[in-house]
Amino acid sequence: CRGGNMKYRALRLDSGNYAWGSENVTKKVRILDVVYNSTSNELVRTKTLLKNTVVQIDAHPFMQWYLKKYGVDVGKKKKGAKEGEKAEEEHKPGRHVIAKQKARAAKQKLDVGLEDQFQSGRLLACIASRPGQCGRADGYVLEGEELAFYKKKLEKKKKN
Repeated sequence: CRGGNMKYRALRLDSGNYAWGSENVTKKVRILDVVYNSTSNELVRTKTLLKNTVVQIDAHPFMQWYLKKYGVDVGKKKKGAKEGEKAEEEHKPGRHVIAKQKARAAKQKLDVGLEDQFQSGRLLACIASRPGQCGRADGYVLEGEELAFYKKKLEKKKKN
């Protein structure tokens, strides 16, 4: 402990700041479950949070942000359009806001793997900080090749 800095041990954590890299946004979200750890399955069973542990986080803060930014509700299935129309009638944004959202949505394409996770309301994320040293469990949302890799690992784990 040279230098006078303090270490903070995370004894029990339920939330953290998670970044969605491709959208350049960070939200404070709840950690729901520990899903995968490359070191040991024992750490998954005891729900121990370490660096590079894959966890499931609540997707709703990101869904709300996406709705506000692009005007697209990513968590809903396409069939339930009638229920969504009723909610839109209550809160109708201005003409200028709608034009901005349409321009943004035209340029935007959401990853298929992320879209499936948004429908379930849970996202896979990786812890980037060291919870045992700093007392926080911050990280990033998995997407692209990294998401495919960990999904494959989880499928293999379920089969065994």
